[in-house]
Amino acid sequence: MGAPSALPLLLLFACCWAPGGANLSQDGYWQEQDLELGTLAPLDEAISSTVWSSPDMLASQDSQPRTSDETVVAGGTVVLKCQVKDHEDSSLQWSNPAQQTLYFGEKRALRDNRIQLVRSTPHELSISISNVALADEGEYTCSIFTMPVRTAKSLVTVLGIPQKPIITGYKSSLREKETTTLNCQSSGSKPAAQLSWRKGEKELHGEPTRIQEDPNGKTFTVSSSVTFQVTREDDGADIVCSVNHESLKGADRSTSQHIEVLYTPTAKIRPDPPHPREGQKLLLHCEGRGNPVPQQYLWEKEGSVPPLKITQESALIFPFLNKSDSGTYGCTATSNMGSYKAYYTLNVNDPSPVPSSASTYHAIIGGIVAFIVFLLLILLIFLGHYLIRHKGTYLTHEAKGSDDAPDADTAIINAEGGQSGGDDKKEYFI
Repeated sequence: MGAPSALPLLLLFACCWAPGGANLSQDGYWQEQDLELGTLAPLDEAISSTVWSSPDMLASQDSQPRTSDETVVAGGTVVLKCQVKDHEDSSLQWSNPAQQTLYFGEKRALRDNRIQLVRSTPHELSISISNVALADEGEYTCSIFTMPVRTAKSLVTVLGIPQKPIITGYKSSLREKETTTLNCQSSGSKPAAQLSWRKGEKELHGEPTRIQEDPNGKTFTVSSSVTFQVTREDDGADIVCSVNHESLKGADRSTSQHIEVLYTPTAKIRPDPPHPREGQKLLLHCEGRGNPVPQQYLWEKEGSVPPLKITQESALIFPFLNKSDSGTYGCTATSNMGSYKAYYTLNVNDPSPVPSSASTYHAIIGGIVAFIVFLLLILLIFLGHYLIRHKGTYLTHEAKGSDDAPDADTAIINAEGGQSGGDDKKEYFI
């Protein structure tokens, strides 16, 4: 912490010690201007760092060009940008790693149609390089011709794209429980790529990726192996080798190997119809599965000699079932990988029909229709009874009305006298 406080004294000493007319060069040396051959003297590190932070040096930093490192995939396009705050009436220039001038301001210096001018102003010079090759990798220099000349570096890194991987080591077919080894290789990656294995969607753990430099001295060839035991479930599976590299930007680059596994057959017996009855036709299907598929089927019935049937067809047919057909039947499915025997016990039922789903459905529909008809009959009965009852009441009222009605032309009014004791009868004729 004491060193910074001593820096002003050191600076004062340096200024007094420096010869008249001496200037500080860009690389931190004092240079005699009045000598024919400049005399250079290195400064102390603390003095140098303080000189760079002085106002004169801050002004000179505005004249320092600024660049950035770039990474590009082989075959792509890279843009190199150089900017400066204070150009001091000087032009910017781009040079390649071989120190060949590419552009001086807006003027092309190197005849390479891949290199084009993007922007040229007093404060910026940007160029593009298309179809970038591995040979274009290196440090590019941006210069500004002030006093002294100032430069900035831009490191261009070119990524080599790995080739599609190649899988070797597979033979025509594998037997169940056999162990196999597959090899995968990819060339042209820079930096070296990584390889991975999977079977379908399941990851396979292969050997670590081996790396070998290509003859061009820039790219690499990578390889890997995986060893596994196959099962019958692997028949028809795809073994995939994928290459992982930053130049692919997440894109899939892989190769798959389709494998075939030979295994012994299996079989099962399926009856048609499922519930056979006496008098029906029955087919017993022996469904064999394997690789290769079974080529021969042998049908036998326990207690019966010789075998019932030897055929390439898998069905045993009973044109007309009898009770005597009941028993245990065996089907042996055979291929060149071996044999497998399946069993089925046949019980022939009575000829009485077993209610089927269709008949049950029809019975339900019939019951619903009968119930609706029954409701309609009840409704008709009640409606008829109601009409008959109300019709009789109407006829009774009609008859009574005809007996009580007075004559249309005569009305007799009887009046009974008071206390006179005589009955006076008066008739009025209307």
